[in-house]
Amino acid sequence: MKHCFSLAAALAVVTLAALLSSDAVVACIDVGFYDRTSPSAETLVQQTVAAAFGNDSGVAPAIIRLHFHDCFVKGCDGSVLIDSTPGNKAEKDSAPNFPSLRFFDVVDRAKAALEAQCPGVVSCADVLAFAARDSIVLSGGLGYQVPAGRRDGRVSTETDALNNLPGPTSTASDLVAGFAAKNLTVEDIVVLSGAHNIGVSHCSSFTERIYNFPNTTDGIDPKLSKAYAFLLKGICPPNSNQTFPTTTTLMDLITPARFDNKYYVGLANNLGLFQSDAALLTNATMKSLVDSFVRSEAAFRTRFARSMLKMGQIEVLSGAQGEIRRNCRVINPTNVTSAGAVHHHLLPRSSGSSGTNQVAAS
Repeated sequence: MKHCFSLAAALAVVTLAALLSSDAVVACIDVGFYDRTSPSAETLVQQTVAAAFGNDSGVAPAIIRLHFHDCFVKGCDGSVLIDSTPGNKAEKDSAPNFPSLRFFDVVDRAKAALEAQCPGVVSCADVLAFAARDSIVLSGGLGYQVPAGRRDGRVSTETDALNNLPGPTSTASDLVAGFAAKNLTVEDIVVLSGAHNIGVSHCSSFTERIYNFPNTTDGIDPKLSKAYAFLLKGICPPNSNQTFPTTTTLMDLITPARFDNKYYVGLANNLGLFQSDAALLTNATMKSLVDSFVRSEAAFRTRFARSMLKMGQIEVLSGAQGEIRRNCRVINPTNVTSAGAVHHHLLPRSSGSSGTNQVAAS
């Protein structure tokens, strides 16, 4: 018998039950999965992420993005963490991920702490899910209980990343199709795009909007503020993709280090950095959601927690599937077994561990 996690149960913890539809999403993961086998797992991850965040607040958006880019490719299986080998170019080295994904070392340190205490128990996929939640909280967002029990995948390829990750030039139709393929809704698109309220972007993700946008006389995307375009030109010259490939700029001009609703305020004023941001204003349903989040930061914060929970269940491996990677960068040798393969459903459950600033159960 498997204990399966109901999205409705976790959302009740963050007082989001009123926002639920009648369709409950079910995945074989559970809040408190490590309560008996590794009771300090979430604490160790939180302490590692908090220490790294204290040295560089850029850790938070990077970890959130790592979790997103993990879940959207082969499900939330930690495959984005696997290093390339001479015979295989992994997800992390694909064009959508390199060089923009970073702070893999934070995940490595959290995993090392867990391995020192309870070897082979906590998956890299769960470490990343915990760390993403902690990153949201550290940036000022809403905490939520993370269901766990994900297993780690053994495959990571460039092709899978190229075929599954939505890009910065995506249209509204592209986004709808891409998210629907992951069982996510139009609301999830708008909500999860709100993660662009913290962090930075490389010039290559938006230079076409300010220099070579088609069917324009000045080369600037008409959906982008002209003043903002001139500001971006000062940061990213025409040849910056070749001469300054590591140059970055903030994604949210208003409160770039604070997890709030100002991304939507900027978006409504044509300050969305990417074409995919501006696309949210081209669809009536999406625009209505943008407008609602401009009016209510509280609505955005609670719905972001809900959408993160949903995203964290995409195509998860559980039970005897996959493995518990000992080193998140390398799949286990075939002779290594995982302590995490123990039948957790035979263990009694408590109410589960919670992250820093966790919203209490109602």
